[in-house]
Amino acid sequence: MNALPLIPALPLCAALLLTAMRFRARTAATVAILAQAGAFGLALVAFVGVIRGTPASEDTTGVEWLPGFGIGFLADPLSASTALMVAFVSLLVFTYSAAYMAEDPRAARFFAFLSLFSGAMLGLVLSGDLLLLFICWELVGLASYLLIGFWFQKPEAAAAARKAFLTTRIGDVALLAAILWLAGLNGGNLRFYDGGSGCLEWAGGASPLLPLGLVLLLFLGAMAKSGQFPLHIWLPDAMEGPTPVSALIHAATMVAAGVFLVARTFPLFDGGGANDPALAVVAWTGAFTALFAALIAVAQNDLKRILAYSTVSQLGFMMLALGVAGPAVAMLHLVGHAFFKALLFLGAGSVIHGAGGEQDIRHLGGLRRAMPVTFATYAVGMMALSGVPVLFCGFWSKDAILHAAHAWPASHGPFALACAAAFLTALYMTRQLALVFFGNRRASGGTQPHESPALMLAPLGILAAATILFSVVATPAWPWFEQWIAGGAVTIEATRLLDRGFLAIAGVSSALAAAGIGLGWGLYGRRGARIDPDPIARRMPVLHRALANRLYVDELFSATVVRWTVAFGRLSAGCDRWIWNGGMRIAAAITRALALTARGVDEAGINEGFDRGCESLRTSGSRWGRAPGGNAITYLRIAAGGAAILLVLVLLWTR
Repeated sequence: MNALPLIPALPLCAALLLTAMRFRARTAATVAILAQAGAFGLALVAFVGVIRGTPASEDTTGVEWLPGFGIGFLADPLSASTALMVAFVSLLVFTYSAAYMAEDPRAARFFAFLSLFSGAMLGLVLSGDLLLLFICWELVGLASYLLIGFWFQKPEAAAAARKAFLTTRIGDVALLAAILWLAGLNGGNLRFYDGGSGCLEWAGGASPLLPLGLVLLLFLGAMAKSGQFPLHIWLPDAMEGPTPVSALIHAATMVAAGVFLVARTFPLFDGGGANDPALAVVAWTGAFTALFAALIAVAQNDLKRILAYSTVSQLGFMMLALGVAGPAVAMLHLVGHAFFKALLFLGAGSVIHGAGGEQDIRHLGGLRRAMPVTFATYAVGMMALSGVPVLFCGFWSKDAILHAAHAWPASHGPFALACAAAFLTALYMTRQLALVFFGNRRASGGTQPHESPALMLAPLGILAAATILFSVVATPAWPWFEQWIAGGAVTIEATRLLDRGFLAIAGVSSALAAAGIGLGWGLYGRRGARIDPDPIARRMPVLHRALANRLYVDELFSATVVRWTVAFGRLSAGCDRWIWNGGMRIAAAITRALALTARGVDEAGINEGFDRGCESLRTSGSRWGRAPGGNAITYLRIAAGGAAILLVLVLLWTR
């Protein structure tokens, strides 16, 4: 039996069990962690099997009377690597959450929701067809809504959950429309691979003829889930949920679902190579989002919100990679980013836990002495995200993206935007590290900072190690992961490190990281640096105010999309109330009046006239019956006697 369905089934069963029964926090955490550990073990087995050259395995359940309809699971390099990453990060986040949520009275429900998300995400990446992918896509959105609004007693959390749910629904509708459109073109076969007739196999020969609108609908679905401009507005507000949720859903896994969708359906996009308009849209959207979000992150003061905009920016880098290089480079950055961004979010949770709930970086400071393990691991994540060479996977994956963007023949515009975003990334991460861990503590009173418990620190250490070790298979000398995803032969060639093109881009990437870190440290980290007001705000107050207000995108949405939507809703409600309901009431009144008229005619005219006629006939009959005035028996006797006499006379006469 193929074990692929068991990978998502284990967390889903845990979610059902935790929902159906009441457990204490520790028991609920144990059940969820054991189920997730089982899913990780099975994902590792599938991953090793694919590495060993096992053909892409698929377990499909179909319906006999619906040919082409089937729900199946697929294990190939793309799905196996992503599933292993999701299961690995989820297991660490579950373990971290056992300590982080230990005092929460609804911890059992939290682990049920977390298990639901993990199972849905694993089902999404292992889907062998678009139907199952869409089902899991919706379950992921539901779990995200439940987890963002987990602390629903906070108005901000409830509002953030609604915002995320409604914004991502835009993409969900677009994705569903694209799936139905594709099914109509391909005879209803939504399986990715089906002996040459799967939708991706079919697209391999038909993609130049595919309608651009279909591909853009697919991309719109990916944009909403992966927070690409302008549908990014939900992701920063989603930080109102518990920090483990931010680490798992909004850094490592769910937000990467859009990138995974484009990577999985890449044959639909890749119709005309570098000049393909769909890929150009993907590349430009990703590059702009990367720079846009990085700019906003520079002026944010909330610890988690900085990381949220950083996530939006890095997702933009992944989309840029898809547009200019294809799935292999994008997935390289996706997996590496999952490690160091989960590390950063869990590190932020450790800071919040140890600092008594404080999240404003202006009120922190000097925590490296009170929280040395958190500081050391956080610094690893910061350097990986900033692109510090050579030990960190973030440098190699970002360098690969910049190299591909520079070589893109269509335009050098995305390369320029990506370079600016890379510089700003190093700047805002240095600012955050300096204000949180260096200098003196700026908060007055409150909880004395302390290190987090071992159950929270262990995942930080493991993720820090993964961030460094993953760089081994990401270097140009041995680009094992990239070549494996692309389906090519895995080769080791150290001379690639001496290639002029590589050295030039690597030099640019390193210089950008050094410049960003140097400027950030000069403004915020050096001794005696004035941080209130912010150094950038002192020099460029108008720009800083705009960036602090997120470039007024939320206000623009409120003034346009939200207002138009509310107006349309009110118009629809008015039409429903006064036109449709009013029309129905008028029609009902007319119908009732006609019915009453018909009833009156029936009762007063037809029924009464008929009754009178019957009464007249009865009266006439009675009168005619009484006319002779005698007795019927007497009449019969007289008639019989007369007949007898007449008969006797006849007999005598004839004798």
